Amino acid sequence: MPSTGIPEVPDVTDVRADPAVPLGPADPADPAVPLGPTPANSWRVGPGAADLRRPARRARSLTLPAQPRRLTLDLARTAIVVVDMQNDFCHPDGWLAGIGVDVAAARAPIPVLAQLLPALRTAGVGVVWVNWGNRPDRANLPPGVLHVYNGDGAGIGIGDPLPNGSPVLTEGGWAAAPVDELTIEPGDVRVSKYRMSGFWDTPLDSVLRNLRVDTLLFAGVNADQCVLATLIDAACAGYDVVMVEDAVATTSPEFCMQATVYNVRQCFGFTVTAADLADALRADAHKTDAHKTGTIRADALGADG
Repeated sequence: MPSTGIPEVPDVTDVRADPAVPLGPADPADPAVPLGPTPANSWRVGPGAADLRRPARRARSLTLPAQPRRLTLDLARTAIVVVDMQNDFCHPDGWLAGIGVDVAAARAPIPVLAQLLPALRTAGVGVVWVNWGNRPDRANLPPGVLHVYNGDGAGIGIGDPLPNGSPVLTEGGWAAAPVDELTIEPGDVRVSKYRMSGFWDTPLDSVLRNLRVDTLLFAGVNADQCVLATLIDAACAGYDVVMVEDAVATTSPEFCMQATVYNVRQCFGFTVTAADLADALRADAHKTDAHKTGTIRADALGADG
């Protein structure tokens, strides 16, 4: 079963004080034990003191084409939020297909994400899966949310069983599970949501702040509904927001997608393509490898000298 814990965050330098101050404890009572939910958001504590300074993090700049203008972001402070890539929205046996909607469009991001997510993980970017995962008793859902999925009360809505027996969008069931084609890796984070936005009544904001990220990439479905609602709330909470255009999709009419892209660029943040992001990540990886090779060679020459 995939981990649901907070991922390890690479490129965290354990330098909290002035470089002239040694890191090691001079006294057994000095703070020496790391304490925190992630390496990026940790103190050091000991019997006689607590050091509240977080580890310094090396910036990892990535520049790529974007709209409305070219974008430079810090990979060390970036995560991708993948919204609602679930069986109920993307599988032919899910709820959406069951009410007669063609889910082909909702499946379009699957191959894009299957290629992009491993590259982002390799670059140290956290992956956060935000999916509907309702309580079986639906105790925290207002009528307005239930109405979206069962408008006349006579159909199959949240918590009701599909023909295969799985309850619609319910935590722990097949219907709410991510599609088989996308793998949740150990170190990825899963957050269940109960509204169109992933921020209402969930720990999403706390998770992201513990990762100490500033920039959020957005992917998933539906672009004009749950992705956009989560993106807007993220922007209002102070995060930098970037929608990956070909890693989002919608089963809504095309004008809804056009309006979403327009509003993201105009009002909230930026859009990029997965291809441009992947190209920039490859270039960054080559640059990092070249730097490491040069450092090793320099060290070897120094040793020979």
